[in-house]
Formats: sequence, C-alpha cells, structure tokens
Amino acid sequence: MVESKSNDKRELSPEQRAELLQTLKARFDNNMNRHQGLEWANVQAKLEAHTEKLWSLHEMERTGGEPDVVDHDHETGEYIFYDCSAESPKGRRSVCYDREALESRKKHKPENSALDMAAAMGIELLTEDEYRELQKLGNFDLKTSSWVKTPANIRKLGGAIFCDRRYNTVFVYHNGADSYYGARGFRGSLRV
Repeated sequence: MVESKSNDKRELSPEQRAELLQTLKARFDNNMNRHQGLEWANVQAKLEAHTEKLWSLHEMERTGGEPDVVDHDHETGEYIFYDCSAESPKGRRSVCYDREALESRKKHKPENSALDMAAAMGIELLTEDEYRELQKLGNFDLKTSSWVKTPANIRKLGGAIFCDRRYNTVFVYHNGADSYYGARGFRGSLRV
C-alpha cells in the first residue's frame, strides 16, 4: 500500500481510500466464514461514514495485519475488525510489551513496544478472550506468537502475556514485559 502523502498523516488520499476499500472487500468476500450474515455494503457504508477509521485500517494493512471484519456489535452498531494474517503481523514484531518495559532495558532495546505501536495506529491489542475468538475462525500463529492485553496485576509484577497456537491448541504464556523476539508481534482490533 502507498504511504500517505497528505499534510495530516492520519488522512488517506482518495486513491488510498479506494485501494484500501477494494482490498478489504476482497478479503471480506474471500473469508465469509469470519462474518456470516454480514453484508459488505453495510460495512462499507459504516467505513465511509467514519473515514478517520480508514487510516487505522490502512496502518493495520501496511504492517501486515490483513484486517477483516470478525463481528458486529448489535448494541452499538459497530463492526469489529481483527488482524487476520496467518502469522503475527510482520511489521509489528521484535517489540517488547510497553513503554515502561522498553525504557527498563539497559542493552539491546527494541525499536518500539506493542502498546505504543497500537496507540499510534489507533487500535487496541487483542485481549486473551478476543485472541481465542479469533482462533475459532482459523489457525493463526502456528509459527509466531502475539502479545495480548495483559491484566494489570501481572504487568505490575513485571510480566506480560502472549499467545500462539500449537498442537491444535491455543496456549497462553508469560514473559518479562521487556522481552522481545523476532517471531513475536501483536494483533489488534478496531471498532468502526
């Protein structure tokens, strides 16, 4: 996808919007099992009414997340997008959990943290429950792992949690929040 050339870096050009909508529609059509009973025309209308969310979806796409609709919140009317790439998004790997963890490293600091990147993209890290819901839609993270939103009591003690899928089972693990690996990134969600 093309980088934004607008003065406001959170706004896509008309060409970028059209390209992104085309990509999202194709993914939607090719993965109907993720959103049975939903129609693309309704999703597109919501996206066109909230164009500021397109920038976040563009960032999800640009970093390898392959965002797709996974649910519709009937109370709020929002469509929920998750990163649906087969493996943890390539453009979001080798990051520690959060800013505090990043700053605590004395040597070999990663370039960024999962929470900082997600905030800059306008998305949320998946929770453990959301990650498990995603895994019901396919087999994800068979070779990689993804940081998930860590409960405050675990983070307070210096830890963070991540998930993957091995042996046809979703596993939840812990690590120091300051750790980072080339095969660990994070998956995000966006409500539109």
